[in-house]
Amino acid sequence: MRKSVTIIGLFLAFFFSQKSMAQTPQEIEQIGHLLSDALLYSEQYIVPATDAAVYQASAAWIMSPKKRKRWDVNLGLHTNIFFVPKADRTFQIQNSDFEFFHIEGATSATVPTSLGNDNQVYLVGELGGEQVRFKTPQGINQETVIYPYLHGSIELPYGFEFIARYSTKTKLKRGDYQVYGFGLKHNFSQYFPKVETKNIYFSAAAIYSKEDISFDFLDIDTAYGNLGINNLNGLVDTFHFQLSASKEFKRFELIWNFIVNHSSFEYVVSGEKGSIEEVIPIQEVINGLLERIAKDKTNVLGEISGRYQISKIYLQSSIAFGKFVNGNIGVQYQF
Repeated sequence: MRKSVTIIGLFLAFFFSQKSMAQTPQEIEQIGHLLSDALLYSEQYIVPATDAAVYQASAAWIMSPKKRKRWDVNLGLHTNIFFVPKADRTFQIQNSDFEFFHIEGATSATVPTSLGNDNQVYLVGELGGEQVRFKTPQGINQETVIYPYLHGSIELPYGFEFIARYSTKTKLKRGDYQVYGFGLKHNFSQYFPKVETKNIYFSAAAIYSKEDISFDFLDIDTAYGNLGINNLNGLVDTFHFQLSASKEFKRFELIWNFIVNHSSFEYVVSGEKGSIEEVIPIQEVINGLLERIAKDKTNVLGEISGRYQISKIYLQSSIAFGKFVNGNIGVQYQF
């Protein structure tokens, strides 16, 4: 990560050489250290939230592996409940982690991740003869993250089913969360009539979802103006592959799901640009460096779901488990 200091320094040296301003080499180096510290902090702060977003987006995609009548439509309103694990709510910082900042009044501190509480400490540095001092960002300070979304499906020929979901932006205490996606399910138990006579069904599905999560981040003022990195976004593209099996007991259906997903992560600072942009395009520099913490990840989840029929209305709840635990409840109407 500290190689980024050299890259930032070279960029700043070139940029300032094109300007009429007379920054000293020491000031250019210090700005490089400041941005490097911000990058180091951003990774530890936001990654737990984007990891959690994948789990939130992976649950309750398959209402039932059972094949329905062609062109049947199912519409539902669901509520997702993500249980924030304690282990991902905080991380440790110490003065030796930083090259520009130090912790005010301490050598180390426990600070919240984006999933943590609202505790804050001050980080302090000096640039251009002036003090740079700001509070560390707060977390969402919630033990559960709850958001509603719409889920729909339509039965296609040959046992295929198109599924989709969409949520509006859900306001968190320190940011926003949104997910949407679509997929295709295929029923395989139709090829085994003797199995279906025992009210046993199974299917496979391939699904794509997009998660967008954002948080208030670092509000840093310097001698050259505000840095404009007040908002940090995590953008996640996830491909889900799912096997489902169920057993019907009259009006009740018990469903087991095995899920493997692969996610690609992108991180960007966004929002209103700071006044320092008149001197240097900080957002562009930071976003280029944030590519260094973008990683692909694979997760494996299990899920158990129960579905109860009342005429054309279905009540459903599920619990998904793996690294995290995620709950889901919903009501559906079948046309």
